[in-house]
Amino acid sequence: MKIMDFLNQDAVTADLQAKDKEEAIKELVELLAKAGAIKDKDKLLKILLSREALGSTGIGQGVGIPHGKSDGVKELVAAFALSHKGVSFDSLDGEPVHIFFLLVAPQDSAGPHLKALARISRLLKDRAFRESLKQCKDEKSILRLIEDEDTKRH
Repeated sequence: MKIMDFLNQDAVTADLQAKDKEEAIKELVELLAKAGAIKDKDKLLKILLSREALGSTGIGQGVGIPHGKSDGVKELVAAFALSHKGVSFDSLDGEPVHIFFLLVAPQDSAGPHLKALARISRLLKDRAFRESLKQCKDEKSILRLIEDEDTKRH
């Protein structure tokens, strides 16, 4: 499974404006909504915030992967955002988050959801890749970088 298989290319931003966790998740949900990938923004936001209440999806090293399952999607879909300022996200290491992947899976899909989380985590463990992502100035360069990394590590 490659990230480009489920990343909605119209739901990518190089300029996340959020200052806190809830704003960041709202902005990511908005990206998916504008891309036409989800129907009910409010319902999805509730699902994601409930998931965050169980424990932060800020996995450390400047990475956040908010995720949840919703009957509002028919297939696995992701949004990506870059925050140059960094967002306070209750990360495991206490560091601000700069790199966000929002992952939404259909209600009944445990396998693909977990595979996608593992794939994202594996790529983002690479410090050089994280640093390269943080240097991206626009959506095109983000997509190109993710696609290159996806191909290299398949």
